[in-house]
Amino acid sequence: MRVNLCAVGRLRGGPEAALIDDYRARFDRTGRALGLGPLTITEVEDRKGGGMAAEAVLLQRAIPDGSVLCVLDERGRALDSPGFAARLADWRDQGRQNASFVIGGADGVAQDLRDAADLVLSFGAMVWPHMLVRVMLTEQLYRAAGILAGTPYHRV
Repeated sequence: MRVNLCAVGRLRGGPEAALIDDYRARFDRTGRALGLGPLTITEVEDRKGGGMAAEAVLLQRAIPDGSVLCVLDERGRALDSPGFAARLADWRDQGRQNASFVIGGADGVAQDLRDAADLVLSFGAMVWPHMLVRVMLTEQLYRAAGILAGTPYHRV
């Protein structure tokens, strides 16, 4: 199952980019034997200032047809890492070809895109900077692959 991260905004170089690159490479390496990956990252940017609605259109274009859709939102469901890993495995085992994770812009994700999601996922009630959410998501994808592979990275 291919995994897509679709996000509003451009990530410049720096520590966040380095962490994302590291976790992405780890996920691709660990996930390959599990039928997970590769992880692709698509960034969209609304240059006309249309807000969440315009961002949603751009994000929807970036999501492969038939993809499982997971929207990250602080009002979503909190999962522990083993639960997240199990969700990925379930989608893969159902024969889903793609899983897409969406991170919105400064105002979040438009309601219609959130309503279309198979899962609305929260990393807690706090609001996180979008670049850190990318880091946290890529780390959790790697951690999920490690859990499914039985590696010692995730300790209970």
